[in-house]
Amino acid sequence: MAGRVTPDKLADKPSDRTPVVVRVPDAKIALSTASVYPESTAAAFEIAGRLGYDGVEVMVMTDAVSQDPDALKRLSDHYGIPILAVHAPCLLVTQRVWGTDPWGKLVRARKAAETLGASTVVVHPPFRWQREYARDFVLGLHRMGEETDVKFAVENMYPWRARSREVAAYAPGWDVRMADYPHTTLDLSHTAVSGSDPGRVAEDLGERLAHIHLADGSGSARDEHLIPGRGNQPAGQLLALLARRKFAGTVVVEVSTRKASSRAEREADLAEALAFARLHMAVSPTERRSGRVRPDSSLQ
Repeated sequence: MAGRVTPDKLADKPSDRTPVVVRVPDAKIALSTASVYPESTAAAFEIAGRLGYDGVEVMVMTDAVSQDPDALKRLSDHYGIPILAVHAPCLLVTQRVWGTDPWGKLVRARKAAETLGASTVVVHPPFRWQREYARDFVLGLHRMGEETDVKFAVENMYPWRARSREVAAYAPGWDVRMADYPHTTLDLSHTAVSGSDPGRVAEDLGERLAHIHLADGSGSARDEHLIPGRGNQPAGQLLALLARRKFAGTVVVEVSTRKASSRAEREADLAEALAFARLHMAVSPTERRSGRVRPDSSLQ
Protein backbone atom coordinates (compact mmCIF):
# COMPACT_ATOMS: atom_id res chain seq x y z
CA MET A 1 0.00 0.00 0.00
CA ALA A 2 1.22 3.46 -0.94
CA GLY A 3 2.50 5.49 1.97
CA ARG A 4 2.57 2.57 4.32
CA VAL A 5 5.46 2.57 6.83
CA THR A 6 6.78 -0.92 7.33
CA PRO A 7 8.51 -2.00 10.56
CA ASP A 8 11.84 -2.07 8.68
CA LYS A 9 11.42 1.50 7.45
CA LEU A 10 10.37 2.59 10.93
CA ALA A 11 13.47 1.01 12.42
CA ASP A 12 15.71 2.77 9.89
CA LYS A 13 14.12 6.16 10.50
CA PRO A 14 16.31 8.28 12.79
CA SER A 15 14.61 9.49 15.96
CA ASP A 16 13.70 13.16 15.97
CA ARG A 17 13.45 13.23 19.74
CA THR A 18 16.33 13.71 22.13
CA PRO A 19 15.98 11.82 25.40
CA VAL A 20 15.28 14.19 28.30
CA VAL A 21 16.96 13.47 31.59
CA VAL A 22 14.93 14.78 34.49
CA ARG A 23 16.76 15.86 37.64
CA VAL A 24 15.27 16.13 41.10
CA PRO A 25 16.74 18.71 43.51
CA ASP A 26 18.20 17.84 46.89
CA ALA A 27 15.05 18.83 48.77
CA LYS A 28 13.65 15.97 50.83
CA ILE A 29 9.94 15.16 51.07
CA ALA A 30 8.81 14.56 54.67
CA LEU A 31 5.54 13.65 56.33
CA SER A 32 4.21 15.72 59.22
CA THR A 33 3.11 13.53 62.09
CA ALA A 34 0.01 15.76 62.22
CA SER A 35 -1.02 14.36 58.83
CA VAL A 36 -2.08 11.01 60.32
CA TYR A 37 -4.31 12.45 63.07
CA PRO A 38 -6.28 10.98 64.82
CA GLU A 39 -3.72 8.18 64.60
CA SER A 40 -0.63 8.43 66.77
CA THR A 41 2.84 9.86 66.29
CA ALA A 42 4.16 6.29 66.09
CA ALA A 43 1.74 5.55 63.24
CA ALA A 44 3.20 8.47 61.27
CA PHE A 45 6.67 6.86 61.33
CA GLU A 46 5.25 3.53 60.21
CA ILE A 47 3.25 5.08 57.34
CA ALA A 48 6.11 7.34 56.23
CA GLY A 49 8.43 4.36 56.02
CA ARG A 50 6.02 2.18 54.10
CA LEU A 51 5.11 4.89 51.56
CA GLY A 52 8.70 5.96 50.89
CA TYR A 53 8.88 9.41 52.47
CA ASP A 54 12.39 10.76 53.11
CA GLY A 55 11.63 11.59 56.74
CA VAL A 56 9.14 13.10 59.15
CA GLU A 57 8.43 16.43 60.78
CA VAL A 58 7.35 15.92 64.38
CA MET A 59 4.44 18.12 65.43
CA VAL A 60 4.82 18.43 69.20
CA MET A 61 1.30 17.92 70.50
CA THR A 62 -0.47 16.60 73.60
CA ASP A 63 0.57 13.07 72.52
CA ALA A 64 3.27 12.19 75.07
CA VAL A 65 5.44 10.44 72.46
CA SER A 66 5.68 13.61 70.37
CA GLN A 67 7.10 15.44 73.42
CA ASP A 68 9.77 12.86 74.25
CA PRO A 69 13.03 13.01 72.22
CA ASP A 70 14.12 9.60 73.50
CA ALA A 71 10.88 7.94 72.37
CA LEU A 72 11.11 9.74 69.02
CA LYS A 73 14.68 8.55 68.54
CA ARG A 74 13.59 4.96 69.13
CA LEU A 75 10.83 5.31 66.54
CA SER A 76 13.23 6.86 64.06
CA ASP A 77 15.73 4.04 64.53
CA HIS A 78 13.07 1.31 64.44
CA TYR A 79 11.49 2.44 61.17
CA GLY A 80 14.66 3.82 59.60
CA ILE A 81 12.99 7.21 59.11
CA PRO A 82 15.02 10.35 59.94
CA ILE A 83 13.44 13.27 61.76
CA LEU A 84 14.03 16.31 59.56
CA ALA A 85 12.14 18.97 61.51
CA VAL A 86 10.45 19.66 64.82
CA HIS A 87 7.32 21.82 64.97
CA ALA A 88 7.36 23.68 68.29
CA PRO A 89 4.14 23.52 70.38
CA CYS A 90 2.85 27.01 69.59
CA LEU A 91 -0.77 26.23 68.66
CA LEU A 92 -3.67 27.31 70.85
CA VAL A 93 -4.26 23.66 71.77
CA THR A 94 -0.62 23.20 72.86
CA GLN A 95 -0.26 26.33 74.99
CA ARG A 96 0.67 24.21 78.05
CA VAL A 97 2.83 21.62 76.30
CA TRP A 98 6.46 21.96 77.45
CA GLY A 99 5.39 24.65 79.91
CA THR A 100 3.83 28.06 79.32
CA ASP A 101 6.99 30.11 78.67
CA PRO A 102 7.22 30.57 74.87
CA TRP A 103 11.00 31.03 74.91
CA GLY A 104 11.32 27.89 77.02
CA LYS A 105 9.37 26.00 74.36
CA LEU A 106 11.81 27.14 71.66
CA VAL A 107 14.81 26.15 73.77
CA ARG A 108 13.33 22.67 74.26
CA ALA A 109 12.49 22.43 70.56
CA ARG A 110 16.04 23.35 69.66
CA LYS A 111 17.48 20.77 72.05
CA ALA A 112 15.13 18.13 70.66
CA ALA A 113 16.15 19.01 67.09
CA GLU A 114 19.83 18.82 67.97
CA THR A 115 19.35 15.47 69.72
CA LEU A 116 17.34 14.04 66.83
CA GLY A 117 19.49 15.43 64.02
CA ALA A 118 16.72 17.68 62.68
CA SER A 119 17.82 20.79 60.80
CA THR A 120 14.73 22.93 61.38
CA VAL A 121 12.38 24.07 64.14
CA VAL A 122 9.08 25.41 62.81
CA VAL A 123 7.59 28.19 64.91
CA HIS A 124 4.56 30.48 64.56
CA PRO A 125 4.63 34.25 65.08
CA PRO A 126 3.64 35.24 68.63
CA PHE A 127 0.02 35.82 69.47
CA ARG A 128 -0.67 39.51 70.00
CA TRP A 129 -1.47 38.94 73.69
CA GLN A 130 2.04 37.51 74.24
CA ARG A 131 3.34 41.07 74.49
CA GLU A 132 6.81 40.53 75.99
CA TYR A 133 7.49 37.55 73.74
CA ALA A 134 6.32 39.47 70.67
CA ARG A 135 8.40 42.53 71.51
CA ASP A 136 11.70 40.59 71.49
CA PHE A 137 10.72 37.83 69.05
CA VAL A 138 12.73 38.85 65.96
CA LEU A 139 15.89 39.79 67.87
CA GLY A 140 15.52 36.70 70.05
CA LEU A 141 15.43 34.42 67.01
CA HIS A 142 18.58 36.04 65.66
CA ARG A 143 20.32 35.51 69.02
CA MET A 144 19.22 31.89 69.26
CA GLY A 145 20.32 31.30 65.68
CA GLU A 146 23.85 32.32 66.62
CA GLU A 147 23.98 29.52 69.19
CA THR A 148 23.02 26.58 66.96
CA ASP A 149 22.99 25.24 63.42
CA VAL A 150 19.27 24.55 63.75
CA LYS A 151 17.11 26.96 61.74
CA PHE A 152 14.10 28.58 63.38
CA ALA A 153 11.73 28.88 60.42
CA VAL A 154 8.80 31.19 61.17
CA GLU A 155 5.61 30.09 59.45
CA ASN A 156 3.27 32.33 57.46
CA MET A 157 -0.14 32.46 59.09
CA TYR A 158 -3.41 34.15 58.09
CA PRO A 159 -5.85 36.76 59.41
CA TRP A 160 -8.49 35.56 61.84
CA ARG A 161 -12.03 36.55 60.97
CA ALA A 162 -15.02 37.08 63.24
CA ARG A 163 -18.36 37.97 61.65
CA SER A 164 -16.63 39.10 58.44
CA ARG A 165 -14.22 41.31 60.39
CA GLU A 166 -10.47 40.73 60.44
CA VAL A 167 -8.88 40.15 63.84
CA ALA A 168 -5.21 40.97 64.41
CA ALA A 169 -4.15 37.78 66.19
CA TYR A 170 -0.38 37.81 65.57
CA ALA A 171 2.44 40.24 66.24
CA PRO A 172 4.13 41.70 64.30
CA GLY A 173 1.64 40.07 61.90
CA TRP A 174 0.57 36.92 60.07
CA ASP A 175 2.62 37.73 56.94
CA VAL A 176 6.23 36.63 57.50
CA ARG A 177 7.42 39.16 54.92
CA MET A 178 6.62 41.90 57.43
CA ALA A 179 9.56 41.10 59.73
CA ASP A 180 13.28 40.39 59.45
CA TYR A 181 13.10 36.68 60.19
CA PRO A 182 16.33 34.85 59.30
CA HIS A 183 14.41 31.76 58.13
CA THR A 184 10.79 31.14 57.18
CA THR A 185 8.25 28.38 56.43
CA LEU A 186 5.70 28.73 53.63
CA ASP A 187 2.40 26.91 54.24
CA LEU A 188 0.03 26.61 51.27
CA SER A 189 -3.08 25.98 53.33
CA HIS A 190 -2.37 29.29 55.08
CA THR A 191 -1.88 31.17 51.80
CA ALA A 192 -5.29 29.86 50.73
CA VAL A 193 -6.91 31.39 53.82
CA SER A 194 -5.03 34.70 53.58
CA GLY A 195 -5.52 35.04 49.83
CA SER A 196 -1.76 35.35 49.28
CA ASP A 197 0.02 34.31 46.10
CA PRO A 198 2.47 31.59 47.25
CA GLY A 199 4.72 32.14 44.24
CA ARG A 200 5.02 35.84 45.03
CA VAL A 201 5.61 35.08 48.71
CA ALA A 202 8.39 32.63 47.79
CA GLU A 203 10.00 35.17 45.47
CA ASP A 204 9.81 37.92 48.09
CA LEU A 205 11.32 35.70 50.80
CA GLY A 206 14.20 34.63 48.57
CA GLU A 207 16.95 32.84 50.47
CA ARG A 208 15.06 33.23 53.74
CA LEU A 209 12.60 30.56 52.59
CA ALA A 210 13.93 27.42 54.27
CA HIS A 211 10.94 25.12 54.69
CA ILE A 212 7.66 24.24 52.95
CA HIS A 213 4.38 22.91 54.31
CA LEU A 214 2.78 21.33 51.26
CA ALA A 215 -1.01 21.32 51.35
CA ASP A 216 -3.92 23.00 49.57
CA GLY A 217 -7.02 25.02 50.31
CA SER A 218 -10.19 26.27 48.68
CA GLY A 219 -9.85 29.90 49.73
CA SER A 220 -12.36 29.69 52.55
CA ALA A 221 -11.77 31.15 56.01
CA ARG A 222 -10.97 27.63 57.32
CA ASP A 223 -7.43 26.26 57.53
CA GLU A 224 -8.26 23.14 55.50
CA HIS A 225 -4.92 21.44 54.77
CA LEU A 226 -6.27 19.61 51.74
CA ILE A 227 -4.27 17.08 49.75
CA PRO A 228 -2.21 19.09 47.21
CA GLY A 229 -4.03 19.35 43.89
CA ARG A 230 -7.50 19.28 45.46
CA GLY A 231 -7.81 23.01 46.11
CA ASN A 232 -7.06 26.26 44.30
CA GLN A 233 -3.44 26.79 45.32
CA PRO A 234 -0.72 26.59 42.62
CA ALA A 235 1.10 23.90 44.58
CA GLY A 236 2.65 22.20 41.56
CA GLN A 237 3.83 25.50 40.13
CA LEU A 238 5.42 26.47 43.43
CA LEU A 239 7.30 23.17 43.62
CA ALA A 240 8.54 23.65 40.05
CA LEU A 241 9.74 27.13 40.97
CA LEU A 242 11.61 25.75 43.98
CA ALA A 243 13.14 23.01 41.86
CA ARG A 244 14.48 25.57 39.40
CA ARG A 245 15.95 27.49 42.32
CA LYS A 246 17.60 24.24 43.53
CA PHE A 247 15.77 24.54 46.83
CA ALA A 248 17.61 22.43 49.40
CA GLY A 249 15.21 22.76 52.30
CA THR A 250 12.52 20.27 53.28
CA VAL A 251 9.07 19.94 51.71
CA VAL A 252 6.71 18.62 54.36
CA VAL A 253 3.33 17.13 53.52
CA GLU A 254 1.12 18.65 56.21
CA VAL A 255 -2.45 17.69 55.37
CA SER A 256 -5.62 16.67 57.15
CA THR A 257 -6.73 13.05 56.80
CA ARG A 258 -9.04 13.03 59.82
CA LYS A 259 -12.04 12.34 57.59
CA ALA A 260 -10.48 9.19 56.12
CA SER A 261 -12.76 6.24 56.78
CA SER A 262 -9.91 3.73 57.17
CA ARG A 263 -6.13 3.34 57.39
CA ALA A 264 -6.11 2.30 53.73
CA GLU A 265 -7.87 5.50 52.67
CA ARG A 266 -5.52 7.60 54.79
CA GLU A 267 -2.47 5.94 53.27
CA ALA A 268 -3.88 6.40 49.76
CA ASP A 269 -4.23 10.14 50.41
CA LEU A 270 -0.69 10.40 51.76
CA ALA A 271 0.71 8.35 48.87
CA GLU A 272 -1.04 10.72 46.45
CA ALA A 273 0.49 13.74 48.20
CA LEU A 274 3.97 12.21 48.02
CA ALA A 275 3.59 11.38 44.32
CA PHE A 276 2.40 14.95 43.67
CA ALA A 277 5.48 16.38 45.37
CA ARG A 278 7.95 14.13 43.56
CA LEU A 279 6.34 14.75 40.17
CA HIS A 280 6.38 18.52 40.44
CA MET A 281 9.87 18.72 41.93
CA ALA A 282 11.27 16.98 38.82
CA VAL A 283 12.86 19.47 36.41
CA SER A 284 14.54 18.84 33.05
CA PRO A 285 17.95 20.40 32.28
CA THR A 286 16.33 22.59 29.60
CA GLU A 287 13.88 24.02 32.10
CA ARG A 288 16.67 24.66 34.57
CA ARG A 289 18.86 26.48 32.04
CA SER A 290 16.07 28.56 30.54
CA GLY A 291 14.26 29.30 33.78
CA ARG A 292 11.04 27.98 32.23
CA VAL A 293 8.61 25.40 33.49
CA ARG A 294 6.24 23.25 31.51
CA PRO A 295 3.17 25.07 30.12
CA ASP A 296 0.96 23.41 32.72
CA SER A 297 3.26 24.43 35.55
CA SER A 298 4.05 28.09 34.91
CA LEU A 299 3.60 30.66 37.62
CA GLN A 300 1.47 33.52 36.40
